[in-house]
Amino acid sequence: MSHEEDEMGEGHSLAAWVGVIVSLVGIAIGTVAFFFAIEWVVWAAAGLTLFGFVLGFILSRAGYGVNGTKTLAKEH
Repeated sequence: MSHEEDEMGEGHSLAAWVGVIVSLVGIAIGTVAFFFAIEWVVWAAAGLTLFGFVLGFILSRAGYGVNGTKTLAKEH
């Protein structure tokens, strides 16, 4: 017994990958800066982390998200 469902794709898109990678780089930089007590770098890294989320959202709205107009459809 099977039925067809629209699969969301679990975030496998350019927008998701870019947003997550930029955010992870920000978190990694912030962690090292926090360890060495460099306060301004911690805040800059926090900004980079938030920018990653915003960038992912912008790319998604620009068509690079799951089922976006600029992504290729995958055949299973």
